[in-house]
Amino acid sequence: MSNAVTLIIVAIVILLAGGLGWFVAQLRTQKRLAELATTLELERKAAQEKLAGLEQNFIALSQRALKENNAAFLQLAQESLKQFHVQAKGDLELKEKAVENLIKPVREALEKAEQQIRLMENERKEAYGSLTRHLETMVQTQQLLQGETRNLVQALRRPEVRGQWGEMTLKRLAELAGMVEHCDFYEQENTDTEAGRMRPDMIVRMPDGREIVVDVKTPLDAYLSAVEASDDETRRKHLEHHARKVRERVRELSSKAYWTQFKSAPDFVILFIPGDQFLGAALDMDRSLLEDALKQKVILTTPTSFVALLRAVAYGWRQESLTANAEHIRDVGEELYGRLMTFSEHLVKLGRSLNSTVADYNRTVGSFETKLLPGARKFSEMGVGGGDKALAEPEQIDKAVRDIQPG
Repeated sequence: MSNAVTLIIVAIVILLAGGLGWFVAQLRTQKRLAELATTLELERKAAQEKLAGLEQNFIALSQRALKENNAAFLQLAQESLKQFHVQAKGDLELKEKAVENLIKPVREALEKAEQQIRLMENERKEAYGSLTRHLETMVQTQQLLQGETRNLVQALRRPEVRGQWGEMTLKRLAELAGMVEHCDFYEQENTDTEAGRMRPDMIVRMPDGREIVVDVKTPLDAYLSAVEASDDETRRKHLEHHARKVRERVRELSSKAYWTQFKSAPDFVILFIPGDQFLGAALDMDRSLLEDALKQKVILTTPTSFVALLRAVAYGWRQESLTANAEHIRDVGEELYGRLMTFSEHLVKLGRSLNSTVADYNRTVGSFETKLLPGARKFSEMGVGGGDKALAEPEQIDKAVRDIQPG
């Protein structure tokens, strides 16, 4: 037990001795390192001071060398620049002249273009002003037209105005076709019947005493409402109503049976609608309207078709007039021929009397030349006479009167 303790104590002492030696060595090492660090720091400072001095010397030397070099360089550069400036000035003047000669046509062209542009600009301003005034006038005209259109629409919604408009259109078309009033047609002619007084708007007289009865209908309320409609569905409904109104007018006119009241009228009546667009709109909505009207002995017409009908009637009247005039021309021709015969007889008698007169004249001239003129010349030879004037010697007439040849 004591040996073991002893060994432990010995080991501890050895360890402590070794650690102390290591510690002493470490202290020595740190001291040496501190001395070396101090020496290194001093040498570094000395080197820095030396380096700073060298830098100052280098900067001073550099500045002096640079100053000397700059002075020489500047002097050399000034001389070179002076020579270059003189040469460049001469070259610049030549180039300026060359460029001036080169750009002179361009400058003149640009000046002309500028004048033209200025002129165009003035014209554009004038045209723009004129266009502005024209547009203002168009706007005023459009506003006036819209107002007049509204007034016309309001007026056409009144039945009496529509009737007068239709009758006036009918009269104008008749005049255009050559069927003037109280000549080939008669307006608003009336006839009394058992059902009351029938009043067609026009009766067109035809040759051979035939008559065509015309009645004007202007169902426009629904059509005008369709024109003013703001959507397609409303417009379609109004147009359907318009087609129904036209069909009702056809039925009403057919029930009057004008062909039974006017003996010289054919078995149909003309229903005149004063506008192709009104009938066209009704036919678009009611395809069978035209056929049904014909079955009811009603012929639907518009200004286009009605004026063609009137022109056909006017042509018939012209043919009738030519036929009537042919008889009159024959009578006048016979009378003229009789007068020509009488005149030709008188002309023949006059020619005969002229021939006998010429023969008597020639015999008288011959007697004058043979019986009287020789004795008168003897008076002249004996100094008896009228001075220098000589007797005139009449000449005989050799031309004969032309005989009338029978044709």
